[in-house]
Amino acid sequence: MPTFLREASLKRHTVLDLLFRNLTRVSAFGVLMLLVAIIASLIVGSMPAIRAFGFGFLTSSEWDPVNDQFGALIPIVGTLVTSAIALLIAIPVSFGIAIFLTELSPRILRRPLGVAIELLAGIPSIIYGMWGLFIFAPLFAERIEPWLSAHIGTMPYIGPLFSGPPMGIGVLTAGIILAIMVIPFIASVMRDVFEVVPTLLKESAYGLGATTWEVMWKVVLPYTKVGVAGGIMLGLGRALGETMAVTFVIGNSHELSKSLLMPGNSIASALANEFTEAYGGVYTSALIELGLILFFITFVVLSLARYMLFKLGQREGQVT
Repeated sequence: MPTFLREASLKRHTVLDLLFRNLTRVSAFGVLMLLVAIIASLIVGSMPAIRAFGFGFLTSSEWDPVNDQFGALIPIVGTLVTSAIALLIAIPVSFGIAIFLTELSPRILRRPLGVAIELLAGIPSIIYGMWGLFIFAPLFAERIEPWLSAHIGTMPYIGPLFSGPPMGIGVLTAGIILAIMVIPFIASVMRDVFEVVPTLLKESAYGLGATTWEVMWKVVLPYTKVGVAGGIMLGLGRALGETMAVTFVIGNSHELSKSLLMPGNSIASALANEFTEAYGGVYTSALIELGLILFFITFVVLSLARYMLFKLGQREGQVT
């Protein structure tokens, strides 16, 4: 190739490389600017409510659109409680599913069951909500809630959490539906990270006489703890922001109750139910501030998750 052609080709590749670098840089900073713009718009939209209620908005349980009195305590509590219930149910179930698919399931069933789990993650949330309202809630009110009230509702300390009339819809129902929704996400991540554990490690443990549970608990889980924690945080993020399914089954009541069987509210369901009907600047601003609070909660949770993963990564290879 002549010298001038080589120089032209080199110059063209240099220009293309520079263009590629700048394009990726603009894309990265564009996402950051979009995030800043979202935060700024939420803050600006929330300012009337912030000026009107201050920090009292976070601690007040009053929600009176007629008199322009609003508080975020009930939606915040509902969001955190339903997400906690979902994780308490989803984590052990997902762990069991991942163990079965990677260690105990016959080989012929592993792929069909894995695909079925992944398909569950693709079902729209409104379908879960409709199933929860029309199928699960009536059965829950008829079969489960009376038993909970009769046997657990009379216990000291935890009894008030399971007392009340069996209505089917409520905070506990919403938490269970959320658990069903996040199980496919957590289980899929756990299964994938369990499969990357070197076979030699597991076979060595089995050769020393370890049981399946001991291999999973003392070999597989320590090896994959970063990935497992990431999967759990992925499920938590889904639970915190879920809207339609929770709206169908939580009851959408602005009343604070000790019982998990009673209707409640969450930030996402409050926004879905009331944003289109909001009138007046303060009412709309209060709903926007709820969105800002949900954004802040999600940001804090994900930041803590990243910090936890960072600390776990730092301890890799250290003797405990």
